[in-house]
Amino acid sequence: MTDLLPIIEQKVQAGERLSFEEGLFLDEQADLHDLGRLANIVREQKNGNFAYYNTNIHLNPTNVCVYRCDFCAFRADLKAEKAYTFDEAMIRERVEEARQQGATEIHVVGGLHHLKKFDWYLDVIRVIHETWPEIHIKAWTPVEIGWFAHLTKQSIEWVLQEMIDAGLGSMPGGGAEIFDPEVREKICEHKADTKVWFDVHDAAHRLGLKTNATMLYGHLEEARHRIDHLIRLREQQDKTGGFQTFIPLAFHPENTNLSHIPKPTGVMDLRMIALSRLMLDNFDHIKAYWIMLGEQIAQMALSYGADDIDGTVVHEIIYHDAGAKTPQGQTVEHLHRLIREAGREPVERDTLYRQVIRDGARWQIGEPILAGIS
Repeated sequence: MTDLLPIIEQKVQAGERLSFEEGLFLDEQADLHDLGRLANIVREQKNGNFAYYNTNIHLNPTNVCVYRCDFCAFRADLKAEKAYTFDEAMIRERVEEARQQGATEIHVVGGLHHLKKFDWYLDVIRVIHETWPEIHIKAWTPVEIGWFAHLTKQSIEWVLQEMIDAGLGSMPGGGAEIFDPEVREKICEHKADTKVWFDVHDAAHRLGLKTNATMLYGHLEEARHRIDHLIRLREQQDKTGGFQTFIPLAFHPENTNLSHIPKPTGVMDLRMIALSRLMLDNFDHIKAYWIMLGEQIAQMALSYGADDIDGTVVHEIIYHDAGAKTPQGQTVEHLHRLIREAGREPVERDTLYRQVIRDGARWQIGEPILAGIS
């Protein structure tokens, strides 16, 4: 393959879009430091020296799941020893914990419990919203929304509107895995397919919901699958503009049916961050999810294209079940230290990337952060 780096560098400096061929070159052949240098140019053009975080808490209402994805260590059968399901009192307790910790967001995803009706999932959102109306509820991946449409025999739009009426504020980006059907059929054969994933985000954007996007890398996929995945996301963003953040997710093989596959290296993690920043020119934010990457790689990623490290992430269990060794939650003070050690300026954001202004235990939402960056 021809050395495309000089052409790519010119395009990056000019703010021009990279092609599939150029993305493939960057993934397969570019030097890591060249990738990072170019990605950092885009990162600083979009976000200056800021590095964002939020104060959030996770709620996974059940781990019982009808699907058996090979890459998942979180799911459980109904009668398994590790199986659990939250009741209303447990949900309210988690929300009260979020209030005490000053969280601005509660992140809700879980298993697809085949014995629960749609109203049970809807009530999860209602109970959170009734318990503390001020907290932003980011909930349900397209896989879950697609399941709810199946349960109710209603449209995706109807399901989303019901959730919005109950208190839903935005959606996470999980369930994307890899869009290419060759790979998807091998790692999550019966799960909602790529069309459903995009249909849900398309409908969410048209209803005014902001959403995130992800890619699971480091398992059975190849470079061509990763670049195809990024370009499909870029094309959807051109249509609706509803994606806020892209999060490359490193595959954790421990306790999964793919445990024979080695975990992605730190070098690959940084390559995926940088590659994402360069290919997704119409995404404002790239997140280095410290829970999966580890703190040191997340720090380095802030110079390889990432501008966000997620947040306090209290009670994260999905990736810890798959072998993540990071803490289950972090303090704001520690996140500030990680960001400042990386040479960046920490900025607390809410889910919609507005600055959070704190006065002791009280907080309020300020203006959109990007407004002050050229």
